[in-house]
Amino acid sequence: QVQLVESGGGLVQAGGSLRLSCAASGRTSRDIAIGWFRQTPVNEREFVATISSGGGTTYYADSVKGRFTISRDNAKNTLYLQMNKLEPEDTAVYYCAARRGRLTRVNREDYDYWGQGTQVTVSS
Repeated sequence: QVQLVESGGGLVQAGGSLRLSCAASGRTSRDIAIGWFRQTPVNEREFVATISSGGGTTYYADSVKGRFTISRDNAKNTLYLQMNKLEPEDTAVYYCAARRGRLTRVNREDYDYWGQGTQVTVSS
């Protein structure tokens, strides 16, 4: 089992920045790829970004490319999502997800473990 706990959400004005963190514990290992997803009350959970187990490969949804950066510190078992130039459309609950495997994936069905989510609200 892998436990994931997100933090760093909050209220920010459009154009501002937030950094989300995801602390992993339990049976963690280097061979765990990580993804960030988000969900609003009216939309399905959608892919945001993913990073390979070693950190060498990243992939982003078109809607956040150039504004968000995913990273990881394997020594600290912590994952990050730096979000810049935030827009009201970025308002959602953000979830950290982990999958056993080295490679990135964009489908939520490919992930084995999920955090409880952290709310991000961007005001206009």
